[in-house]
Amino acid sequence: MATTQDAYEVARLLAEVQYPDSDGRPIAETDFQRVYLIYSVSVLDLYFQNQSDVYVSGNILIYYEEGNSKACISPDVFVIRNQEKRKRRSYKVWEEGEKYPNFVLEITSKSTVNEDQGSKKGLYAFWGVEEYFQYDPTGDYLKPQFQGFRLIEGNYFPIPQVSLNEPNDFLLRSEVLGIDLCLKNQDLKFFEASSGVQLLGLEETESARRAAELRAEQEAQRADRLAAKLRELGIDPDRL
Repeated sequence: MATTQDAYEVARLLAEVQYPDSDGRPIAETDFQRVYLIYSVSVLDLYFQNQSDVYVSGNILIYYEEGNSKACISPDVFVIRNQEKRKRRSYKVWEEGEKYPNFVLEITSKSTVNEDQGSKKGLYAFWGVEEYFQYDPTGDYLKPQFQGFRLIEGNYFPIPQVSLNEPNDFLLRSEVLGIDLCLKNQDLKFFEASSGVQLLGLEETESARRAAELRAEQEAQRADRLAAKLRELGIDPDRL
């Protein structure tokens, strides 16, 4: 029978286990994977920015077995519903109410394809991750290069493709997120399922803002020039 002293010793040993914040591996194998990893996290983070109980992250370590620092994995992109939105150095399941991701997206490369389709896929199913997507930006390692799976009774089944206007373009709907993930000309894009509006990442949002500001400035300059011309003609533009 375990004693109080035994319990203290177990607690002490667990407290001494170190859980590194990084596995020492690069964020992505090439620029192709890096761009889509950052883009996808950015899009989802902005989309759920006003929902305090949706945690969006990517490329951080998820530790899933207390006391075992080797029991960890780093999904490229993941979303956890009903979880506090805050910054974390790593995600320790036992400190987070035993909550696992509801959605995972892996940006597949040459060095990760076997893991993404094998051990990671099996682990995500075991965790109960409701939807698992894989995207290969170069189209070299996955056929088709974009795939989605939904968990049904403990097993993953392909999410049906919905064809778009152009050949080879299609979407896969994430019921968990209410988002359509679309492959358009081999490029991954996100759309709100209910409205069909394209979701933008931080860089795209900033570019759109700058473009809107530039258009507004140009319109103001044209209006000023027109007003000046009217005054030259003896016409008060404020009376028009």
